[in-house]
Amino acid sequence: MICARPFTVFRWCPGVRMRFKKTEVCQTCSKMKNVCQTCLLDLEYGLPIQVRDTGLSVKDEVPRSDVNKEYYTQNMEREIANSDGTRPVGLLGKAPSSSDMLLKLARTTPYYKRNRPHICSFWVKGECKRGEECPYRHEKPTDPDDPLADQNIKDRYYGINDPVANKLLTRASTMPRLDIPEDKSITTLYIGGLGEDVTDSELRNHFYQFGEIRTITIVQRQQCAFIQFATRPAAETAAEKSFNKLIINGRRLNVKWGRSQAARGKEKDGVTESGIRLEPVPGLPGALPPPPLSDEDASTNYFNLAPTSSPAVMNLGLPPPPGVAMPPPPGFGPPMFHTMDPMAPPMPPPMAMRPPGQVHYPSQDPQRMGAHASRHGGP
Repeated sequence: MICARPFTVFRWCPGVRMRFKKTEVCQTCSKMKNVCQTCLLDLEYGLPIQVRDTGLSVKDEVPRSDVNKEYYTQNMEREIANSDGTRPVGLLGKAPSSSDMLLKLARTTPYYKRNRPHICSFWVKGECKRGEECPYRHEKPTDPDDPLADQNIKDRYYGINDPVANKLLTRASTMPRLDIPEDKSITTLYIGGLGEDVTDSELRNHFYQFGEIRTITIVQRQQCAFIQFATRPAAETAAEKSFNKLIINGRRLNVKWGRSQAARGKEKDGVTESGIRLEPVPGLPGALPPPPLSDEDASTNYFNLAPTSSPAVMNLGLPPPPGVAMPPPPGFGPPMFHTMDPMAPPMPPPMAMRPPGQVHYPSQDPQRMGAHASRHGGP
């Protein structure tokens, strides 16, 4: 127990297959530390007391002896009664309102794993006979020597020797940082993870405090936005104040610097900003030939055919005037070879050497298709 004062203990089950939870400290003790009565986590950030006090540089030492603790508690109750209840009391109420480290470590989504039952120690030994009716978890512990398994309510409340707090402080020291790009022309920030409920006005209401905003472009398909500031100092201030701690509508947003125009051009040419060449997309045409410098240099070879290849378009001339013989089309002229059969009919003269007025259609030629002279007025 934290204190010897009587208080009402509430006990409830947060959900199906969850363990029963109950209040651990009285209301006065929870208000002095501004923590939950059950989980003993900070009400504003959802973090352990040791992490909260480290981030705010607060060292609030509650007396341990019974007499001093009672005197200290009475003074705190008097201060709580004179306050409006919206702000913490004591040294915590005089601390800065926020901290960059706490904003980065703050949990914005529910963490339901803390409500799971404990591991059944009888099942680990192979002696549990309850089966599915056992209210504890039948799982093997991940690490028997894990320091997170040695948590103490008193240590968590007083903010000392808390293994969960030590783990979070170690994570804070190794968190990534947002480096400022060397290109001074970059004044755009990339905001990712918007979801479907973040609007243009909500982004503007947060970022206008850092400087004049030139444009805000939301890409709903990619769930991201691009915010361009008018000046570079305004963009740097916005990136510093928003990186890894921007929360809108209960959603933590990802903040990065935009890319320069030169980096975009390299990426368009098939090379990314880091120098990695992208694979070509199959099915796209190759590079087109450069345009001619002048009209005189323009060629009529529109299909880029080799000089030795046959022309793609036939040069058809105008029809000859009446009375002038026209060469036969391909396939209708006389054979280009001489047969050796003596019984074969003589070869007809070429069309150009026949007397004028003679019918030159192949279907009316007397030497073809078995025609007789009597049919054409011959003797």
